[in-house]
Amino acid sequence: MPEYSKNAQRISQLTDLQYRVTQQDETEPSFSNAYWDNGAPGIYVDVVSGEPLFASVDKYDSRTGWPSFTRPLEAGHVVERPDTAHGMLRVEVRSAQGDSHLGHLFPDGPRDRGGLRYCINSASLRFIPLEDLKHEGYGQYLSLFATTGEDAA
Repeated sequence: MPEYSKNAQRISQLTDLQYRVTQQDETEPSFSNAYWDNGAPGIYVDVVSGEPLFASVDKYDSRTGWPSFTRPLEAGHVVERPDTAHGMLRVEVRSAQGDSHLGHLFPDGPRDRGGLRYCINSASLRFIPLEDLKHEGYGQYLSLFATTGEDAA
């Protein structure tokens, strides 16, 4: 199993926005980020550690302008903790090994898919397209797409 971790070299390679979001808990602008409307099949990994976090099969249009998912790809790779910043009580979502701020969890997702909305900053993610999963070391997730009719070769 690959080792996912946060290190100084990876942090130094982040863009200014990626750094502010993942390391300083900021939020990127809605509707003007990389993945809010990405409909391609694949998975999303932590931009810092490479931990697999979310899959396109669990992504949906929440009409918020940020990528939204109904569940994490691997529950153990996502940590939830209370967030009382800005005078609100919310649930912050962070990557377990990279300790990257990802976004927040809300209870207003699709009821037929569990009712949760993981509202995630694109700046905290790197998208791995379906056709690159095996080459990038994430081949174990190819089976998620077996019923989508996509060629996973």
